Amino acid sequence: MIFTFPIKNNKDFLKLYKKGKFFVAKYLVLYVLSNNSNVNRLGITVSKKFGKSVKRNRIKRLIKESYRHFESQLKQGFDLVFVARSCEEMPNFSEVKKEMKYLLRKLEVFKEDI
Repeated sequence: MIFTFPIKNNKDFLKLYKKGKFFVAKYLVLYVLSNNSNVNRLGITVSKKFGKSVKRNRIKRLIKESYRHFESQLKQGFDLVFVARSCEEMPNFSEVKKEMKYLLRKLEVFKEDI
């Protein structure tokens, strides 16, 4: 069974921004830091610059669903924070999923290369 818990505390987000590895793509930025446990923790942030609440919530749902798709293939023991980058057009699900796969592979979080 896969366990992923949410990151809710601001200090946890700040620690990841300060000490974590990160990689940037067109729509997303991924920060990764080992958390020395056997569970993953997920955080998603979207700036108000991204748009109104409907647009921000939509991108959060797309990120959560894309993460859920890859969750079983990830190594355990990482804190992951996805930051949505503001852009002109709203990305669709396949673009978010493709970019997430690229970022997770780049930061070597997959159990085996897919």
